[in-house]
Amino acid sequence: MTDFYRYLGDTGVKISPLCLGTMPFGGDTDPDTAAAMFERCREAGINAFDCANVYEDGRSEEILGDLIADCRDEVVLTTKAYFPTGEDPNARGAHRYHLVRAVENSLRRLDTDRIDILFIHRFDEKTALHETLRTLDDLVRQGKVLYLGASNFAAWQVMKALGVQRREGWTPFHVLQPMYNLAKRQAEVELLPMAESEDLGVLTYSPLGGGLLTGKYGLDRAPEKGRLVENQMYQTRYGADVHYEVADRFTEFAREHGYNPVPLAVSWVAHHPAVTAPIIGARTLDQLEGSLGALEIDMTPDLYEAISDLAPTPPPATDRVEERSEHTYGSR
Repeated sequence: MTDFYRYLGDTGVKISPLCLGTMPFGGDTDPDTAAAMFERCREAGINAFDCANVYEDGRSEEILGDLIADCRDEVVLTTKAYFPTGEDPNARGAHRYHLVRAVENSLRRLDTDRIDILFIHRFDEKTALHETLRTLDDLVRQGKVLYLGASNFAAWQVMKALGVQRREGWTPFHVLQPMYNLAKRQAEVELLPMAESEDLGVLTYSPLGGGLLTGKYGLDRAPEKGRLVENQMYQTRYGADVHYEVADRFTEFAREHGYNPVPLAVSWVAHHPAVTAPIIGARTLDQLEGSLGALEIDMTPDLYEAISDLAPTPPPATDRVEERSEHTYGSR
């Protein structure tokens, strides 16, 4: 069973190859269903659970806190801070005024003495980066936070932060949390190569593209309910036809090769060498079982490449696509 777990960057901490996201807890997922999902994940060996202070106005943290009460020292717990937690103009952002209170409130709701990984949920362009990073280091030194993470950051923002942290001798970011799935592959351009270079852990979110890669969506089909039907943010994120073309090709590939598209999509994300664990999300136990099926898929190199070919590969950061071919000056 020890080979089942993966090192989280250079922290020395081992986590499961899947992480359960708890965003629906307290909303679409009631506490009893959340408890059943938590227990099922524990049975499957999952020890990583992701949350955020804004999920269901803090209710997700409260439910997760209840669930980990009997196994706190056996799980790796994440939460996040940045987005608004109230109407007050300072109840948001990555400044000291907000972060200190946000962490205190998360600790209370989670009923724990420390947050294993605290993510800044988004880069704060209105706050001096130096202030954010000094505050994070203080929270670590106070024992309220063990490791630091950056969610939804660009690669240059992460490297700028790491440079400041190393110069000042402050606790660095150890973990990234980018969006990554077959339809959204921008992370491959700089974030994932940077994570490999800097030995950072990576917990990716949205491996199913908000439901896009479940087999229910295509250019000419969609269910009556779902995020991509009901949520404007997801409609905007996946609004281009190219995403639905990818969904069509992927669904057809899965059908032809005898796979359920849900675990296949999750397994493809998990196979990237920079990814420590995809964050799986579900509203029901049945949906959770689909994603857990990724643990049973043998993602061979040939299968991985065949799936990759179903979606456009983003150009390199320099946009010199010829460097991926023989028509170039070459490399050392």
